[in-house]
Formats: sequence, structure tokens, C-alpha cells
Amino acid sequence: MSKALALINVLDKEGFIALLGPLYEHSPWAAALAFGRRPFASHAALSAAMREAVDGASAADQLALIRAHPELAGEKLRRRELTAASTGEQESLGLDQLDEADLREWALLNAHYRRRFGFPFVICVRLHSREQILAAIRSRLDVNPEAEAGEAIRQIHDIARLRLNDLIARLDA
Repeated sequence: MSKALALINVLDKEGFIALLGPLYEHSPWAAALAFGRRPFASHAALSAAMREAVDGASAADQLALIRAHPELAGEKLRRRELTAASTGEQESLGLDQLDEADLREWALLNAHYRRRFGFPFVICVRLHSREQILAAIRSRLDVNPEAEAGEAIRQIHDIARLRLNDLIARLDA
């Protein structure tokens, strides 16, 4: 068992939520629900417990989780109002350094998407290029709202899994 997993398995509920709550953007309830599944035999088991907590949540809680995510290349990024994880993820694609024409394009796509679905476009930016993300937002505008909410949750799981991997690596260092 890794040093990180040994530490996670002995945390009290408050400590567990404090450490793992940020994996799912502004939604510590996912960690709170996963806490009862301890001890975790592996990092994969921990990740699965977090995923199952979200997948088993009510539609309202899932929608709140999707809505907790920031728009890509949005005002909050430029005002530096995102979580450190979200800021780093968006900066990794240079979304904080777009020129005016690109900013207008992203703003239009974000606004159209939000009007269509009632939540921000969510994609795991660490697994996609800027061009792939732009293509995805355009193609996903044609999806029915229920399917799109499901895709947003799948993307959120990818984001959380990568954030967990980063956390494990830091704790094991």
C-alpha cells in the first residue's frame, strides 16, 4: 500500500473531506459519501468510490456539480477567481492568454452552450487540445440535454481522476 493511501485510510471524516473534497469542483459531498467505503485497497478503489458517490447522487446534486464548474476561458479565469486546480488546467492550454478574437469566440460558444443546456460546457482539458475542445463544444451543442448532462459527468470523472492522481503523487513524494 502506498504512503498516500495509508494516510487517506486513517483520516477522520473531516480530514478526508478536506483532502479529497476539492477533487470534484466545489462539491465536497462526493468525498463525504465515499468516506464510508474506507479502507481503500488501491488508488483505483478510492477513485471508484468517489465516482460511485457521484453516479449514485440525485439528478439535482449532479446538476449542481456540473454547474459548479467554471466556463472555459471565461471571466472568472481572467479575474483569477477559479480554484487552483481549474486555473492550472485552463492555463495548461493557454486559455488565460487568448487574444480578443479568440476570447469573443469562446464567449459566444460558452453563452450558446449555457443557453442550450443551463450549465457550463465541461470537458477534461488535460485530455484534449484546444482544437479538440472547440470541436467538442460545437458538436455537443446538438446533443439532447439528458445525454449532455451524462457526458458532462463523465468528463468531470476524468478531471477528478487526474486530480486524484496528482494528489497521490504529491503525498507519495
